[in-house]
Amino acid sequence: MKVSQVYKKKRSLSFEIFPPKKDAELESIDETLEVLSELHPDFISVTFGAGGSSNCNRTIELAKKIKYEYGIEPVVHLTCLHYDKKEIDEFANVLKSEGIENILALRGDSNPNVPAKDDFRHSSDLISYLKKDNDFCFLGACYPECHPESQGMVSEMKSLKKKVDAGAEVLLSQLFFDNEIFYRFHEDCRIADIDIPVIPGVMPVINAAQIKRIVPMCHASFPRRFEQIISRYEDNKDALFDAGMAYCLSQIIDLLVSDTEGIHLYTMNNPLVARKICEGIRNII
Repeated sequence: MKVSQVYKKKRSLSFEIFPPKKDAELESIDETLEVLSELHPDFISVTFGAGGSSNCNRTIELAKKIKYEYGIEPVVHLTCLHYDKKEIDEFANVLKSEGIENILALRGDSNPNVPAKDDFRHSSDLISYLKKDNDFCFLGACYPECHPESQGMVSEMKSLKKKVDAGAEVLLSQLFFDNEIFYRFHEDCRIADIDIPVIPGVMPVINAAQIKRIVPMCHASFPRRFEQIISRYEDNKDALFDAGMAYCLSQIIDLLVSDTEGIHLYTMNNPLVARKICEGIRNII
């Protein structure tokens, strides 16, 4: 089923997971999937690493597991910066042969060890190219606090509108920690005549190492209340886990009561995180 059909009927609940780095670890993902499947999510997206068909294969294997073993629709991330048209065609043919209909189209991060190719510079190029001869449902990424390489929100909206005009039918947001930022961004999208579903992406921050890794990666700002949690519990692993989960759940509840079109949860492949979230929103969702 195409993900775009979900939003014509209901608000969505979806999750993101990533393929284990080693093929031998693929089976270990089942514990997380067992927990996630209890909430009957509308889809689960599977990330795609930069540069290398072996990573793509793990992405596809995990997507097949989600679809055929758990009966949940997968969304496969597909980057394009390091691939040419022939390679993208090969990926698309594999997805079609496996009955996978949904693609989150991404440019992909620059990788100093893998040279960029010339065929695709933006995710909108990837969508336009694949849409000519394929019938996928395309999702796109969006950044409530601007992409790190963006020149500002006006430029951000122009790029996002180009992505939508190319054929993106749903937008999934980068994580954020201040819901007011997302609400303003959502309104900016409507002003820019972007009228497809814009789904907030939320992730619990549960340990100090994770915080240090996330801050430079996503450029998300921390509201004062969240900074206080980090400051108070940074050296207490268990307390930070509980406080981080509580903050995440409060974000989700606020988004749901504010009539957002869905929730997309970044699970970090952590079954304990997945279970805590599911328990916290089971009756609400």
